[in-house]
Amino acid sequence: MIDEQGTQIGAMEIRAAIDMAGERGLDLVEVSPNADPPVCKFMDYGRHLYDKKKKASVAKAHTHQTLLKEVKFRPNTDTHDLETKTRKADAFLNDGNKCKITVMFRGREMAHTDRGRELLDKVTAMLADVAERELEPHMEGRFMSAILAPKKAKGKTPAPSKPKPASEATSATAPSPATPPTTDTPNA
Repeated sequence: MIDEQGTQIGAMEIRAAIDMAGERGLDLVEVSPNADPPVCKFMDYGRHLYDKKKKASVAKAHTHQTLLKEVKFRPNTDTHDLETKTRKADAFLNDGNKCKITVMFRGREMAHTDRGRELLDKVTAMLADVAERELEPHMEGRFMSAILAPKKAKGKTPAPSKPKPASEATSATAPSPATPPTTDTPNA
């Protein structure tokens, strides 16, 4: 038997433990049922479930799920449209998502898949500073696609710590030698 502070009370009868938990306004929870004798603890079980749920939600909030975003091109996409769509792919990659670059072919364009590969190479070159190819260009029916993943930061340095406010930076017990003592006399 373990009390609410975590100190061990010792072995006791179940009925006595339930009565003791009722007197304290707590629940009797079986912590380790396979032990001999089973280990029980006094706790507020509702509070325990609430804290457990909160910890799980905080842990979930700190995770980032990588998504696969897609940007589609045509073999005859002009330079301005190419730059605009490449900026969008750049934004996806900077958010930590993977980006699938797809070139769609229709009709006679299927005879010129080399233009699609050149376009994919051009987009990959434009995004070379933020992305690396995870999957080389390949045909999937009428579509040629490549997958880009954000580059891993090598030797990333931690962000500098925030400066302390002036009230915390100066010591309350002794004045700083660099600043002269102040007086409360008004300037006349």
